[in-house]
Amino acid sequence: MNKLIAPILAVTIAVSASTAFAGGPVILDDVVVEEKPASSVGILPLLLIPIILCVALCGGGDDEPTKKG
Repeated sequence: MNKLIAPILAVTIAVSASTAFAGGPVILDDVVVEEKPASSVGILPLLLIPIILCVALCGGGDDEPTKKG
């Protein structure tokens, strides 16, 4: 019985040992993502502010004319 178990055990150890290293080494790359500075707002808000101020301060000239007479 020992003559039967020993080869089976040897084959099992050989197969499991070879599959333990099947994937190779794991290499992790450190990726650094640089953030944009908070001051880079863009040009769109800078264009919208004067337009909104002009609409608010210039007002509309759509008053209906009054009839005299």
